[in-house]
Amino acid sequence: MSLEVAVVRVFTDDTGQHGNELGIVWADAVPTRDRQALATDLGFSETIFYSSDGSTRASATIYTPAAPLPFAGHPTVGLSWWLRERGTPLETLSVPAADLAVRYDADLTWIRAKAEWAPVFDIHPVASVDEVDAADPSSFTEGHHYVWAWTDRDAGAIRSRMFAPDMGITEDEATGSAAVRISAELSRSLAIRQGSGSQLFTGYSTEWIEVGGRTVGDRTITL
Repeated sequence: MSLEVAVVRVFTDDTGQHGNELGIVWADAVPTRDRQALATDLGFSETIFYSSDGSTRASATIYTPAAPLPFAGHPTVGLSWWLRERGTPLETLSVPAADLAVRYDADLTWIRAKAEWAPVFDIHPVASVDEVDAADPSSFTEGHHYVWAWTDRDAGAIRSRMFAPDMGITEDEATGSAAVRISAELSRSLAIRQGSGSQLFTGYSTEWIEVGGRTVGDRTITL
């Protein structure tokens, strides 16, 4: 029996370029015991396994190549967009960490989260974008690391990169959970350029942080 994996790119720029690849799999097609192995074989920074009855509520589990995650940003944003494209927009997406509120705004898809649901990152502020660009992934051998610099402090714009060897990810192209963490760290809404040119946006309040961005369909893999 063949298995289809939909692949989308999440947090693209406004021309549909860049973004972080995400594998989307119908949960009933893969037993729980086999999901980690499939995520490892696919090699995306995250693969999401979802269940939906066609209502405004769905549930999902998330795996990196190395481990499951209770919450992550780019898989939940990407799945929420993908389901709307198929005629079933969400209001709530349930993941192991919590129920996430979902909303759609023009070409952006948003999910609402709390910073404590995200992995703990070592946050490394540096003085310039050049220092962010010069960061060497091989220098990070364990943990989760977020390197960033202001590009426009007044506008809340930053440049960042993320390295997560403990997740089996040498460098992540766009990281929604890290966007939630840095927004909480700085106590403000942000516009983030991460990786090769991906774009993420956050909305900050003392109670919640929204993370949003654009998603585009990429391809389907048949296994």
